[in-house]
Amino acid sequence: MILAFLVILVVIAVVLIGMYNSLVQLRIRCDSAWSDIDVQLKRRHDLIPNLVETVKGYASHEKGTFENIAKFRSQAMQATTPEGKAVAENQLTGALKSLFAVAENYPELKASEQFTQLQGSLSQTEDSIQNARRYYNAVVRDLNTKIQSFPTNIIAGMFNFTARQFFETTETDREPVQVKF
Repeated sequence: MILAFLVILVVIAVVLIGMYNSLVQLRIRCDSAWSDIDVQLKRRHDLIPNLVETVKGYASHEKGTFENIAKFRSQAMQATTPEGKAVAENQLTGALKSLFAVAENYPELKASEQFTQLQGSLSQTEDSIQNARRYYNAVVRDLNTKIQSFPTNIIAGMFNFTARQFFETTETDREPVQVKF
């Protein structure tokens, strides 16, 4: 009788430890995935000034576009939460679309090797950001599901595991940018 009771207690303890460890593992994976996004965003932020300077040489009268990019880049670099970063990065993406729309009007700029290389690097970085964002959101989905599922939600509540925000775009950010000259 006592032996059966001890076996049941051990089994319950093992299950609880397993639930706790799975929550910790997902939390660490979320932090790691967010760090990957942060690295790619920093790379993007470092490329943007070079790209702007290259375009400035050909289209110096497009002052508003350059100012918007500088403003949105600064906001994106200062944002700290996934939600804040998503909003700021989406604004920056819109400003970059405007920059590329301006570049379309300058054939000699489009033919520039430096511009082409920067544009290619930025395109690769955007792909890396998209992949990192997709992975981060998948891990956040797994963590949030586990935090809200029974019986893991009891362990999550006891040890203050909280749901994470997804790094997502809004519907208006998916629309093409309107460029008017």
